[in-house]
Amino acid sequence: MEQKRVVIVDDSVVMRALVRKQLLEDGRFAVVGEAGDPYEARDIIKRTNPDVITLDVEMPRMDGLSFLERLMRLRPLPVVMFSTETHKGSAAAVEALSLGAIDCIGKPSGASPETFRTLAERVYVASCARLPGRATLDAAPPGNFVWNGKIVLIGASTGGVDALEKLLAGYPANCPPTLIAQHMPESFLESFADRLSRRVQPDVSLARDGERLDQGMVRIAPGGSCHLKLGKFLSGGVSHLLAGEKVSGHRPSVDVLFRSAVSMSKQIVGVLLTGMGRDGAQGLAELRQGGAFTIAQDEESCVVYGMPRVAVELGGACVTQNLNKISGSILRETGKGHAVRAPLGVTRA
Repeated sequence: MEQKRVVIVDDSVVMRALVRKQLLEDGRFAVVGEAGDPYEARDIIKRTNPDVITLDVEMPRMDGLSFLERLMRLRPLPVVMFSTETHKGSAAAVEALSLGAIDCIGKPSGASPETFRTLAERVYVASCARLPGRATLDAAPPGNFVWNGKIVLIGASTGGVDALEKLLAGYPANCPPTLIAQHMPESFLESFADRLSRRVQPDVSLARDGERLDQGMVRIAPGGSCHLKLGKFLSGGVSHLLAGEKVSGHRPSVDVLFRSAVSMSKQIVGVLLTGMGRDGAQGLAELRQGGAFTIAQDEESCVVYGMPRVAVELGGACVTQNLNKISGSILRETGKGHAVRAPLGVTRA
């Protein structure tokens, strides 16, 4: 296997040594350069042409976000961000993911090798990720949307921050109630919800236990010790937060969210976006079997075509679609006058 070429960018000599040790011990990487600030990194990247870089958020001379923005505009390549797990740091991490970083790993003070036990795998996944072009919506959010009572469930992982922001930009203020399970550290999720609430028309916040769902509401699983589930409430739905072990390696788990709605599948639109692994794929298949309309993001627009690919292989997707078309499909299926039924095979639209 050809080794992935990595450049490590961090102003901490200790952190650079820790990252280098973890990557070299993995065996799949060649560390071709290290830099203490973005100006050094710029020259090293030009000289070494890496497959992926790790990038600290807070650095001297130029902060990591400014460097990331310039990098993605002038010379796009996969980036894994490191951020200290503070409120400020988590907001910066979410900003980085929106700017195009593939992943963001929390960097607690007093870091130790155990902190980064998943580091090598996540950097490797990032090195293999696609960098899709900037998606644009087919049309602006409709101003005459009339809800037909269906609830939307969405799952996402790697690449999901940017994908969800684009998808929700196509939602009107009176959108169908929507629950989202996004794989992300608990410390980042509040910043993510706050960012979305300032950028899209619907009311976006972290889900609360027992909250009744209505039009215009987008709720994101808060993670931590709880999974997010959908419960039945009269003619609508209610969000439930339930403590439990990780499922499919995650908490919140997309499979848990999807499976909680199988008994009401005909009133559900299920969507599985970009991400590595298979979380949500089986749940999407079960929703479809129960009569839900289900969408998997297509390979072309995914950063990592993992979860949607498995869903397609399991027959869980009624359609596979480019990211820029998904919000329109959701609104057609959840709007009055539309009753799209699942075809027998997977189709592209």
